[in-house]
Parts: sequence; C-alpha cells; structure tokens
Amino acid sequence: MTAKGRPSFKALLDFAHELADISGGTIRPYFRKPFSISNKAEDGFDPVTAADQAAERAIGRAIAKRWPDHGMIGEEFGTARNESRLRWVVDPIDGTRSFIMGSPLWGTLIGLLDGENAILGVMDQPFTRERFWSGEHATYCRQADGRSRRIKTRFCAHLQEATLSTTHPDLFKRGVERESFAKLKSVARMTRFGGDCYSYCLLAAGFVDVIVEAGLNTYDVVALIPIIERAGGRITTWDGKSATMGGRIVATGDPHLHAEVLKILSR
Repeated sequence: MTAKGRPSFKALLDFAHELADISGGTIRPYFRKPFSISNKAEDGFDPVTAADQAAERAIGRAIAKRWPDHGMIGEEFGTARNESRLRWVVDPIDGTRSFIMGSPLWGTLIGLLDGENAILGVMDQPFTRERFWSGEHATYCRQADGRSRRIKTRFCAHLQEATLSTTHPDLFKRGVERESFAKLKSVARMTRFGGDCYSYCLLAAGFVDVIVEAGLNTYDVVALIPIIERAGGRITTWDGKSATMGGRIVATGDPHLHAEVLKILSR
C-alpha cells in the first residue's frame, strides 16, 4: 500500500492490463461472427450484444476477486460498491455499432477513479491487438506487432490547421450543440466522423487535433482522461470543467488550441 492508503500505481496498472487481457479473450470470439443484438433504448437504437455483457461480467468477477473493496461502474450492469474510494469504470465495447458492422474502430475502456479523480486508463483493441494506457507520468501504446512505445500529442496552434473528429454529427442535439459543432467544422482543416474511443487514442498519439462530443457518460470518458492528459493533451467539458461525469466533451492535443475551441463552443 502507498502512503495515501491505496495500492501502488504499478499494482493497479498491472491489474488494469489483466482486466484488458480477460475482456479481450472474452470479446474476440464474437467479432465478425453471427450474434444476437438487443436494443436498450425505448426510443431509437442503443445496441448491446452478448459480447458486451460477457466482457463486463468477466471484468466484474475479476475485480470482486482481486479487490473486493473496490467499486465498479459499468455500462451494461450499472454500479456496485459506489461508496468505495477506488472505483473501476468500464465500457466493455465502446463503439458497439462499429463492432456490429465488423469495423475495428471500437475498444474496451477500463478506467479507475480515486474519489472523483481519474488516475489511470486503458483502451484495449483486442482484434488489432493494439492497447493504449496511461503510465504514472506518460502515455504508451502497444502496437499490433507487440512492441510498446511512448506516445505524445502534437502541436497545433490554430483550429484552421486542425483535424477535427466526432463519433457522429447526429449525436448533437438540434440547436446549440449542432450549431456549435458546425462553427468548428467550418473552420477546421479537415473533419472525420466515427471512431469512438479509438479516435481519442489517435489524438493522444498525435494524429488528431480536436474531438468534440455530446451526451457522453462517465464510462465513455474516464479511461480516456489520463491517456490524453499524460500524452500532453487536454480534455474537459465544453465549459472547461472536469470531464469525469461525461456530458459535452472537448479534447485537444495542444492545450493552447483547447482555449480557442472553448471560446467557439461558449458563444
């Protein structure tokens, strides 16, 4: 245990990697295979698959066995032991629509909250064998060939030079959200849609400059916060507050660009 009364960062990160291995082994047999799809939404389409549920169950069992006093916040089965100081925040398949259509632009998100602070995160893509994670002071990527390297965001002084991304423009509500995104899109050099959590990791690796989203949940973003910040980027809500609770989110690789984007979003 550390002086702060929690397990060492290394022990927690090692366990996060174990969880990613467990979930990856659970999910891979489903990908690009026939499987049933359920709709969680009363209005619209919010898909969930057997792979989502099986992976979250496997992660939950592993946490309860190793750290029974730790809490868990999951997309599929809700919250357990929410009063705990340390809470694992899990989205077993972030990008279920991509998963359903056989696209590899999805991943498993495993984050850890210490109180309200996101202290570590892992994004695992078990099909391509890529993995992104936050060390204590830096961010790393394991490539498809198994080699690992440190990654950093890139410099981008102005929005006119930026690559902008969002999962899908239809996820912005009519009115302020759509109008604000349209303003950014009209200025940015290039805009691409799709990618979910994968795009955030591309931002951390220096290939994307700005990501703007709306309607995110805690489990969509907690793991990504330390990955982006320790790569040199910045991620907040549209009004510059902590992103841990989700909502309207903006991430930039260059912190100076973040301020420019917030000005546009606040108009």
